[in-house]
Amino acid sequence: MTTARAIAYGTLTVGVLDALDAIVFFGLRNSVPAYRIFQAIASGLLGPASFQGGAATVALGVVCHFTVACGIVTVFVLVSTRWPALARRPFLWGPLYGIAAYLVMNLVVVPLSAAGPSRHPIAVVVNGLLIHMIGVGTPAALAARAAQGPEGTRSGGRPNVPVG
Repeated sequence: MTTARAIAYGTLTVGVLDALDAIVFFGLRNSVPAYRIFQAIASGLLGPASFQGGAATVALGVVCHFTVACGIVTVFVLVSTRWPALARRPFLWGPLYGIAAYLVMNLVVVPLSAAGPSRHPIAVVVNGLLIHMIGVGTPAALAARAAQGPEGTRSGGRPNVPVG
């Protein structure tokens, strides 16, 4: 599979799994309608005004969500070209990468965004860590493995050897 296709499939998988988790978890836990999840994501750019933006801020939230998913997958795929062992053990490195992605998002990105810092109850933290391990990091690692191709070769059949 080409690297671009692996990243595209990985992005779609991560974006859908993470969104479904948020919709189900916060829908059941707090009775939050699905559209509010995406407005909350858009609040990272727009602040509280995103909740008055209607369909436009829902769409912006969806675009932001999948853009972040693409970045997360792309980083793992590209790093795994330098360290191919990451893609050869996706069920080890994927969950660890998911934890790292969760920490970066919640300790760096969100606090620096217009949404600002927030505190989460333990149930929200546990859910966040689990979905990032299972639904974010692991699919990113599987996308990297798909991009490497059979027996550790990159797309195009070249051996996957570290450069430099």
